[in-house]
Amino acid sequence: MAEVQAIPEGVDATTPSPARLYDYYLGGENNFQVDRDAAERMRKVMPELSDAAWANRGFHQRAAKWMARHGIRQFIDIGSGLPTRGNTHDAVQAVSPAARVVYVDNDPMVVAHARGLLSGGGDTRFVEADLRDPDGMLGDPELQELIDLDEPTGLLMTAVVHFVADAGDPWGLVGRYLAAVAPGSYLALSHSTMDKLPPRMVSAGLAMYAQASQPLYPRSRDEVERFFEGMEIVPPFDGAAAALCHAGLWGAEDPEAADSDGSRVLYCGVARRL
Repeated sequence: MAEVQAIPEGVDATTPSPARLYDYYLGGENNFQVDRDAAERMRKVMPELSDAAWANRGFHQRAAKWMARHGIRQFIDIGSGLPTRGNTHDAVQAVSPAARVVYVDNDPMVVAHARGLLSGGGDTRFVEADLRDPDGMLGDPELQELIDLDEPTGLLMTAVVHFVADAGDPWGLVGRYLAAVAPGSYLALSHSTMDKLPPRMVSAGLAMYAQASQPLYPRSRDEVERFFEGMEIVPPFDGAAAALCHAGLWGAEDPEAADSDGSRVLYCGVARRL
């Protein structure tokens, strides 16, 4: 793979970043050798690395489309990552052409690429903001120009909250976003877990992200369920109970075939704000 020719301002090409690692897992080209080396070391103990990323990507797209089919016309994609195939606006505007999407991220590489692709107004915008600052994010003029928080909103928080340590109160943060959107809004959230994974894989994953720009804080099923307290959870597929599931299963036409090893690295769910 050819190296990125120009390093955008503010980007550290010597330290792996979660956004660039994820881009590499998905087969993207917006990453550096340091990201690829870290990912390939991890792949030796977790061959399902790309499978896990695609399972999460699939959940994100299916959940966004599901929300659009259920009447949601505006979306906030928090921790959106680098632009790739099947972006949120592509998914939801295929269902509802007038749907509006605001992408939010604070990774310098994402900022550089997203601003170039999502400038000029229209039904998509990009806002540089940190998940840990709900007031700053929701008060951003670009977001407020496109999103009416008095109307139901689709909050997409996939594979991002696991970068907030317990000390940062991730449950309280998610609660603040939910309190800001109207009743009838939906939350789609996925989160890494180490439940039932081999200890060697757990150690390797934690070590890799400890050397990255953002450490990873995987959580148990019970801890992930706390993000959805007080909400009405959507059954993940026909015949399923209203509960969390692994990423590949949500919205799957054939849940048995979708239950891959990579999928089991993440829990996910979609829930309605009452």
